[in-house]
Amino acid sequence: MLPAPSVTKWGALAAMTQHPFKAALVGVLLLVSLVPAQAGPALLFEADSGRIYYAEDPDDHWYPASLTKIMTAYVTFTALKAGKVMLDTKIKCSEAANAQPPSKLGLPVGGEITIELALKSLIVKSANDVAVMLAEGVAGSEEAFVAEMNAAAKRLGMTRTNFVNPNGLPAAEQVTTARDLAILSKAVLRDFPEYAEYWTMVDVRIGKRRLGSHNGLLRTYEGADGLKTGFICDAGYNVVASATRGGRRLMAVVLGEPSGSERSIRAASLLDHGFTVQGWKQILNSMTLETLPLGTEARGPVSVRDDVITWDCGGRARKRVVAKARDQKRAAAKKAKAATADVPAGNGSPGAGATAAVKPKPKTKSAAAPAETKP
Repeated sequence: MLPAPSVTKWGALAAMTQHPFKAALVGVLLLVSLVPAQAGPALLFEADSGRIYYAEDPDDHWYPASLTKIMTAYVTFTALKAGKVMLDTKIKCSEAANAQPPSKLGLPVGGEITIELALKSLIVKSANDVAVMLAEGVAGSEEAFVAEMNAAAKRLGMTRTNFVNPNGLPAAEQVTTARDLAILSKAVLRDFPEYAEYWTMVDVRIGKRRLGSHNGLLRTYEGADGLKTGFICDAGYNVVASATRGGRRLMAVVLGEPSGSERSIRAASLLDHGFTVQGWKQILNSMTLETLPLGTEARGPVSVRDDVITWDCGGRARKRVVAKARDQKRAAAKKAKAATADVPAGNGSPGAGATAAVKPKPKTKSAAAPAETKP
């Protein structure tokens, strides 16, 4: 492992409070920090040269989740460059695409969208249905498109990656590594600079709808210009984050964080470290994505479902948060009851020592749990 960044994800909390949105994340993290979680793989590198500044388990297998869509975009960009399709080519929503769970655009069967809008929806909204639409529209079938994805991965040198679908929905055989995601992310910027703006978009307008990006760093981190987030319960919260300052573009791969806020903070910490590295350290550091020794064995993937802070994975972390909220509610109710019993007589209030009649609030039906597939 290369030297750890001087600013850890927890050490970044003080700096976060200087931004209103980031300050709100601090409160969330204080709660999250009470729940132990396993740190996932991470990698920090320079986009142009591939020079590595930090690596943690870069060759361990992990579920890519919606980071899969970086390859979906790469294969689509390749088809555009070859003239197989055009940006204004319209693709239809099939029954298979319509059946995909959220996050999705939600077109009806037979609905159409241009490849240009499909790509923007794929990257910004992380739409699972659009990924299938692109696969079918570009390659004729989802299976043929996945074969192209794996062929592209092999060409790029992604030696420990295998795709079985174009959107990253849960599949035991769909695996990758932090290094392979770094190779892919570097390649998509290098090979298709004409589409670089797609990765920087904070929202996209589809008809009358405005779809916002799930990449919070695009709004909060100075110089942020991409790239993609991903989430499924077993993978946790993943991101490939990119930022440019002073002519230097750095990219951070962060996998397996227990919450979206921790994902952003860890990525920001790594990027901060990279931008503060002194020039002489850059010269001495010659390790690149290509020359970093490959791990002797491909460990994983492991599931972090029990550590994820969300309402749809049902893990221990969720149960602890729920239990704490329940205990706090009970304590507040007990305190309120004791205070009511001691209210002095007068003005219609019960007398000292009297028992106040408290009318319970009607129970409300809890909202349905969201699907486990998020960007």
